[in-house]
Amino acid sequence: MPFVGLGLHILIALFFAVHAMRHGKQMYWLIILFSFPILGSIVYFVAEYLPASRIQRTAGKVASAAIGFIDPEREYRAATEAYDLAPTAQNKLRLAQAALNKGQAADAVEHYRDALKGPLASDPELQFGLASALLAAGGPASGGDALQVIQTLRVARDDYRKDEVAVLAARALAADGRHAEAGEAFEAALNQYNTVEARARYIAWLAQQGDTAGAQRRWNELQQAARHWNSHARSVNREWMRLAGDAVQG
Repeated sequence: MPFVGLGLHILIALFFAVHAMRHGKQMYWLIILFSFPILGSIVYFVAEYLPASRIQRTAGKVASAAIGFIDPEREYRAATEAYDLAPTAQNKLRLAQAALNKGQAADAVEHYRDALKGPLASDPELQFGLASALLAAGGPASGGDALQVIQTLRVARDDYRKDEVAVLAARALAADGRHAEAGEAFEAALNQYNTVEARARYIAWLAQQGDTAGAQRRWNELQQAARHWNSHARSVNREWMRLAGDAVQG
């Protein structure tokens, strides 16, 4: 039995080593993982694997949604107070996220741009947030500006939230008027990731393009899939179901 346990530890370390190599992590992780299989795997999971995983993003979204439902202004007030007390890069990021979630996209764009001038200039979360805020704010140049930010993000961290970045890029192409490319980008995101967000955004885009039949067909497929979700999945994806349903209903 001890050999079984030892083998499992090595397999876990090997899994994280493969993840590190595929995502361009520093080579010292391989030394840590194979020198200290148990401790190294735990450290890698917390430091590298979990922050980029859907697990943490989903949990964070659920918690934020719950707090926002109880007190919609709470996080924005807290972020503003923190920024007024100490206008650090981290507090700028927090205020930008709060402004975007509150629907103040133009303010969020300014906060994100301001934060990107500091020590977090290459931070992928800031770049992702800025691209999202640009699309939310709209305007004739929003799509092109968002595409430039996404390109910078992908060059710096091509492993960062790949599924969401793919959908964001498709939306940016659509906002830039490059509809044929947008359709291809949505299809690619669906083929590779097939997330509920990707499906909902695609349905909304199809409806916006006047393809009511295509939007309805995709909406029917999404509703069929939703029948097999548990309560947690329904809660997490409620926003996307509402987006798709509203788009189809016009």
